[in-house]
Parts: sequence; structure tokens; C-alpha cells
Amino acid sequence: MNHLLSLEGFTPGKISSLIRLGKAMKKAPLGHSSKLRGKTLLSIFEKPSFRTRISFELAMLQLGGHAITIDSQATPMCGKESIEDTAKVAGRYVDVIMARLYSHEKLTKLAQNSQVPVINGLTDKYHPCQVLSDLLTITEKKGKLKGLKLAYFGDADNNVTHCLILGCALMGIDISVACPAGHEPQPGVMEMAKDASAGSKTEVMRDAAAAAKGADIIYTDSWMSYHVSESEKEARIKAFAPYRVTAGVLGLAKKDAIFMNCLPAQRGMEQTAEVIDGPQSVVFDQAENRLHMQKAILLYAMGLA
Repeated sequence: MNHLLSLEGFTPGKISSLIRLGKAMKKAPLGHSSKLRGKTLLSIFEKPSFRTRISFELAMLQLGGHAITIDSQATPMCGKESIEDTAKVAGRYVDVIMARLYSHEKLTKLAQNSQVPVINGLTDKYHPCQVLSDLLTITEKKGKLKGLKLAYFGDADNNVTHCLILGCALMGIDISVACPAGHEPQPGVMEMAKDASAGSKTEVMRDAAAAAKGADIIYTDSWMSYHVSESEKEARIKAFAPYRVTAGVLGLAKKDAIFMNCLPAQRGMEQTAEVIDGPQSVVFDQAENRLHMQKAILLYAMGLA
């Protein structure tokens, strides 16, 4: 069964295959309009969502299938029923499950007890769908992956960063992660990247300017992730301010560097308005590509890719 819980266990070949499939469906969407006819996706949301929900629902529709979306707060899953029982029942009804949960441990239990594939729509630890979509976007903009350099700025102990680190290692992209002390990637992720590396370099540093130098891609993410309390905002702004992506930071990268943010974004926080709204920004191409990669992921999960 092809669960997608993280990028752990993926190979460069598997990722390349998903990118090729995503590009093919983007180019000729009508050619795949009956791939999932008669199939149903159940999407379970604990965390808020915009891009993930729309892209998965539309992906199923455009592949000829059907999507059912539920808010976990409206189900027994929030107290009366265990995640194990939820998985066992859902698998009797639907063909694939996508879950956007707070706890990665909970997602793992869902997959362990499910008789249908489970896709991670985001947890506190990983966001593989986002990063696979990002790799598709980078391929479109740069024509390759291997040999590039990506510089990430901000909170490195988050789901997107963890998947970026592993995805870059697998695909031969050097990644420099610029972050403040106490917000480094989890050690286990760094170890996985080291083991998976295709000859690329992964480094964590405090110096934002050094990280940006010579980069092909400048990437940042929200300083206030969904699981972060509003009471932490002031302290986090103070900690992350030196890692805000400004025109000056972008100017240290290569002249043809692209700027990425997985969205949602706050102008004046993790990046300035002139960066995210400027000519080097590809954030809305990133967002669009969630749809095309979601289609590829659904076909992969159901053994059709």
C-alpha cells in the first residue's frame, strides 16, 4: 500500500516520476479525466486549510472521482472514537484518505490501521505534498534539480523545512538553512538527509547573508504556524527578524534566483512586500502546482502511477 506520510523511504527515481506525471497532467488535464472514476477520497481536517483542501477536492474531481471532506471537530474522532477505529471504518467506505492533523504520531496510527492509502496533508512534523509540489515548480523554473542551491530562512523546526531538507538531499540540491538558535531542524531529519544525500550539502547556519550567497532559490515560511500560540508572536518576531527575506537578501543570491513561500504569507513578517510581489517571486505558481502534484500523488497512492 502506497502511504505518503513523509519523504522518508522515497528515492530520487520515485520523486522524478511524480514530477513527470504532475507535469504531464498539467499539460494535458483532459487526458486523465477518468483515471479515478468511481473512486472516493476522504479528507480529514484538524488544521485550517485553503490550498490543501481545494487542490485535493479539485484533483479528485478532475480525475473523475469524488471527494468527501470532514472537519474532525464534527466527528467522534475528537474524543469518543479512537483514531484506530476511525481508520478501520473509513477504509470500509472510501478508496483513499488524506488527513491534515496536528500530530504526526496520530497520522501514523491512522495509516497503520487503514486498509486504504493514507496521504499526509500536513502534520506538525512533515508536509510532503507541499515539497513535492515545490520540486515540480523548481524543475519548471530551473530546468533541473541536481546541482542547485536552495537557501531557507526562518523557523527550521517545522514541517515544510523538514521535508525540504530531505527532498533536497534526495534530489542533489544543496540546502543552507538560516535560523536562530533554538529553532533548528529536528536531529532525526538531519540524519535522514545525510543518509539520503545524492552528493549534495545540507547545512544549518546563523548567518542569513552567507546562506543567501549564490543561491538559486530563496525560500521562507510563516513565522506563526498553525500550532503556534498567539502568545508567542512577539518573541518569535524578535527571534526571526534577522531572517526576514528583503530585497537586500534576495540580491545576494544569483541574479536569476527565484523566491518561494508555500503560503499563507504575511508581508512585513517573513518577507517584505517588494520580494513576494516582485518579479522573482513564484509563489502563485507554487500554489497552482499543488493541484497538479496532488493528482500525481493520488494516482501514486492508489497504485496507478
